Amino acid sequence: MAHDPLGALRIPAFRNYILAKLLFVIAAQVQIAAVRWQVYSLTKDPLALGMIGLVEAIAFIAVALVGGHLADRLNPARIILVCLLILLSCSLALAFLAGGSLSLLARGVWPIYSVIAVSGAARGFLSPALFSYMTALIPPKDFANSSAWSSGSWQLAAVAGPALGGIIYGASNASITYLTDAALVVVAIFFAWVSSKHAPRFEPPAPSQESLGNSLSAGLRFVFSNQIMLGAMSLDLFAVLFGGAVALIPMFADQVLMSGPETMGLLLSSPAIGAVTMALALVFFPLGKHSGWILIIAVLGFGVCMIGFGLSKSLYLSMGFLIFSGMFDSVSVVIRGTIMQRYTPEHMRGRVSSVNSIFIGSSNEIGAFESGLAAKLLGLVPSVVFGGIMTIVTVTMTMVAAPKLRQLDLRTQPEQ
Repeated sequence: MAHDPLGALRIPAFRNYILAKLLFVIAAQVQIAAVRWQVYSLTKDPLALGMIGLVEAIAFIAVALVGGHLADRLNPARIILVCLLILLSCSLALAFLAGGSLSLLARGVWPIYSVIAVSGAARGFLSPALFSYMTALIPPKDFANSSAWSSGSWQLAAVAGPALGGIIYGASNASITYLTDAALVVVAIFFAWVSSKHAPRFEPPAPSQESLGNSLSAGLRFVFSNQIMLGAMSLDLFAVLFGGAVALIPMFADQVLMSGPETMGLLLSSPAIGAVTMALALVFFPLGKHSGWILIIAVLGFGVCMIGFGLSKSLYLSMGFLIFSGMFDSVSVVIRGTIMQRYTPEHMRGRVSSVNSIFIGSSNEIGAFESGLAAKLLGLVPSVVFGGIMTIVTVTMTMVAAPKLRQLDLRTQPEQ
């Protein structure tokens, strides 16, 4: 059968889901760009930038397993709508704080961190619901295609979001930027609601005799028993943990490139420019043979790009390294997403996704804290170079420890 690049998009519920995700991620990227610049402007402290990620990650991890359990027991479309409403409230709260009417920020940036903690908890419930819902919308033959479109939409939003956030912040102020974020979330809620009207009818699972503790840990047990899934998640975890320099981009824009929020927006968008380009290429030319080796090479390339970015003193060269890092990262995201969709049992999608979210989603935030702490201890440039080197070391160790991952072929069912 000929490959259909638009296979997943031909499903109305999936199309509206992608639009909702696109708008929500643009909103989230606008928000985080504004939060990073606002916190850096108030503190001039790299550790304060890292704390943004740590606060969100702690809240996310605290609820992620419960979020996965609920995604396997309740209608994920309803969970998505509730979580988006909570995130809308967070956007409005940040706009209120930025207005300064109560001078809360005169006491420091902890009011901002408090709102970020709430949004982190909401994401902990949202992430497994999104994966469970998306996978239920499409037939297995379109799993790889849907993963590529999902990754591409996320990356397209990650191109537009930071640039939009930087431009709006530079032209106006933090409050207007957060209100723009809130408006985008409102439209995302509309498309999520429309998608739910086209989705297959949700059938509640039969009552289970499994204890709550066993249910919450089931996803962990499944992932740790599957060498391919564990290896793929581990690669992304440590690459983002050590190699993610995105949290320090406001400092690079200010101290290395001697510029402001507009340059920050360009740098934040650069990884996503590469990623969306690669994701669209993978829609038309899906991976199959030698997928495991391609994944390993992609993460190695990501580490090399981080070293290059850390040493660069040119805006265009820095953007180039970040663009290529996004291309390598996109390969990893699509392969891991396809593995999860294809080999996760239907009744465990939410819980396995929550484990993946802890590995990958929270690693972005914890990686932001690690970057801030390393920059505080080692200095800005040495911390990024060190992170890139550690990414390469981690890939080498995973390559040796997970032989089944090296043999992965997405055209066939891998051994469990």
